[in-house]
Amino acid sequence: MRANRTLVGSTIVLAVAMAAGLWSPPVKAQPEGPVFRVDPFWPKPLPHNWVTGEVGGTCVDSQDHVFIVTRGFQTGGLTSPEGVGGRPEKSTASPPAIEFDPDGNVVNSWGDPSLVATGPNAGKNAVLPNGIHGCFVDYQDNVWIAGNGDGVVQKYSHDGSTLLLQIGTKFLCDDGSATGGACGNVGLTGNSKTLLNDPADIAVDPANGDVYIADGYGNHRVVVFDKNGNYLRQMGGVGTGLGQFTAGDGGHPHCVVIGKDGLVYACDRGQDRINVYKKDGTAVTEIPVIPGTAALGTAGSAWDVDFSPGQQQTFMYESDGGNEVVWIFNHASALAGLPNAILSGFGRPGHMAGEFTFLHMMAVDSRGNLYAGETIGGRRIQKFRLKTDD
Repeated sequence: MRANRTLVGSTIVLAVAMAAGLWSPPVKAQPEGPVFRVDPFWPKPLPHNWVTGEVGGTCVDSQDHVFIVTRGFQTGGLTSPEGVGGRPEKSTASPPAIEFDPDGNVVNSWGDPSLVATGPNAGKNAVLPNGIHGCFVDYQDNVWIAGNGDGVVQKYSHDGSTLLLQIGTKFLCDDGSATGGACGNVGLTGNSKTLLNDPADIAVDPANGDVYIADGYGNHRVVVFDKNGNYLRQMGGVGTGLGQFTAGDGGHPHCVVIGKDGLVYACDRGQDRINVYKKDGTAVTEIPVIPGTAALGTAGSAWDVDFSPGQQQTFMYESDGGNEVVWIFNHASALAGLPNAILSGFGRPGHMAGEFTFLHMMAVDSRGNLYAGETIGGRRIQKFRLKTDD
């Protein structure tokens, strides 16, 4: 999410949407819906007086270690974070990539925060993507990172020590021409087989290693490469039809997720919906989130998707940064287009534990706990524990 976008107050958004008859809030969590409780003590205090930048991506590995990738701090007008205890000289910008164990302890970190800052001309010398946006840990525990400030998706070893693969060329982005051009929010479908344009998210198919990229801030497509980075196919395009994405800025698609049902889920913030495809690119259906949110200037309600553990993935979770709520769907009902697919939701605008400021990307661990990252104004990761009978 870009810093210069205007965010309308989320409470106002919900009130207007309700008055217009666009949305009715869930009255109460249905008995079959899961319940989450924020863990105010996770993560543990960060070492070295670190202060995190905007959390552009949140992902979980096979050991339930949680990774966040952050954007650093702006160079120029803002030379340091706001500081610990109001004293900037006593604080340190955290590394861009931080790995936490299940208890919230930092077990690894990597990257130079001064080279992944936001703002004009930032990141020119960075190896990591500029404008870090989205991360994914694949079935081999490699870490993937995208950047909506340039044109690359990168694959790293689990400890971040080795860059294993890069798809795209840094700052040379597909702009719809044969030769490519400067990265930017040009709002085109995209046609390059080698270049990207401000990609937002990544998913890797455990069946064959195919890489699905939400090429969504400059281009509006989900583009698929094989495990070696060779182009295979794409899906989406600009428009309002089934499987298409909104034109213009804002992350369309903003997320891409592969379900255990073999379907591909991609977030279209501008149309407040999740587009669903077969892996071959055939559009299957669309899942509405909170219609009308995007029209009120909040960058929409469809930001990220994840699922409850288990083969059936009974529940679908959706992060709605426009309204600052994590929605809980009945997965099967949502795919079938049934009414009342949203069972409940949690969160509201704010900075207290359990509240959100620019709720962004999220991830779910093997125990069903949910981790939610925040960007502009929030700049943190929160853990929501799945409430169980024990």
